Amino acid sequence: MSVFPKISLRLEVENYLKAGFMNKEIVSALGKEAAERKFETLLNHLSHPPSFTTVRVNTHLASVQHVKNLLLDELQKQFNGLSVPVLQHPDLQDVLLIPVIGPRKNIRKQQCEAIVGAQCGSAVLRGAHVYVPGIVSASKFMKAGDVISVYSDIKGKCKRGAKEFDGTKVFLGNGISELSRREIFSGLHELKGVGIRMTEPVYLSPSFDKVLPSYIFLQNLPSALATHVLDPQPGEKILDLCAAPGGKTTHIAALMHDQGEVIALDKISNKVEKIKQNALLLGLNSIRAFCFDGTKALKLDMVKNTEGEPPFLPESFDRILLDAPCSGMGQRPNMACSWTLKEVTSYQPLQRKLFTVIKSGKSWGPARWPSG
Repeated sequence: MSVFPKISLRLEVENYLKAGFMNKEIVSALGKEAAERKFETLLNHLSHPPSFTTVRVNTHLASVQHVKNLLLDELQKQFNGLSVPVLQHPDLQDVLLIPVIGPRKNIRKQQCEAIVGAQCGSAVLRGAHVYVPGIVSASKFMKAGDVISVYSDIKGKCKRGAKEFDGTKVFLGNGISELSRREIFSGLHELKGVGIRMTEPVYLSPSFDKVLPSYIFLQNLPSALATHVLDPQPGEKILDLCAAPGGKTTHIAALMHDQGEVIALDKISNKVEKIKQNALLLGLNSIRAFCFDGTKALKLDMVKNTEGEPPFLPESFDRILLDAPCSGMGQRPNMACSWTLKEVTSYQPLQRKLFTVIKSGKSWGPARWPSG
């Protein structure tokens, strides 16, 4: 059921995506009108959260059943006794599914309002509370303890610190303010904690902030599926070419029972540190992460190996996973994207370069590249 408008895109971007979707095969199979309706349905789905929150169990440290029981207890606490099931995915045995409840339409809107940025709004729809940096505007007399209606500024038009906003905004639910307006916008010191604790979200989804951090990894279903398609085996040497933040990297290591070697590359140093932190948190020792440009990962003219560090010689790996950088427009919920067509298509040359690296190094081993 659609309660939000379809994702807001520049016309040139929407037309570009539509032209790609309305290909000969689709139009031939469905007819032009049905294909157009499907495209509009897709745009509507993008602005709404998925039907399930998916978490991957770190099977290196705990069994799926044990974590499932712990999650059921956690949901009972978060939802005040409301019975919410935790389902095991029928095909991906280490993935658990928690139904998202909503949209809930009988939430009474409050006079006191807070406006949050679009990225913060998307997080709220996935179960997060509102953190202070995400608050753009708040009503003039907002005090700590007030019940607040929270809205998302999906087009980024609200000025920071504004006392009211009449532009395009989407209702996300109600919460209780942890701070006053004056404290939030005083500018005396940078605040980072929870600013509004959501109590009546339009979509009820669990918060995973500091919940079972060594046992579960919050991960979208396609990402978890990609690693299963790769099918890593214990004792193998595997390359994750664009690895940050390490969801697939740690999944590979877990499926290998932490036996073998997983090389993770990313060219941004703080993202590489995040991979290392996630590996440490999940108790995985087979991961080695390097700050290195994946487009230069293969070196054909090296006289000798570089002691296990990039760049690598051919035949260095048993399997390779490539999740190439992309626009991320398919991440749900996504109510608005202000990118130009040039920005949306800017990833294509990099993606081609990365695939060329894989193809040029096909003697590396049985490479698979389930991008997602």
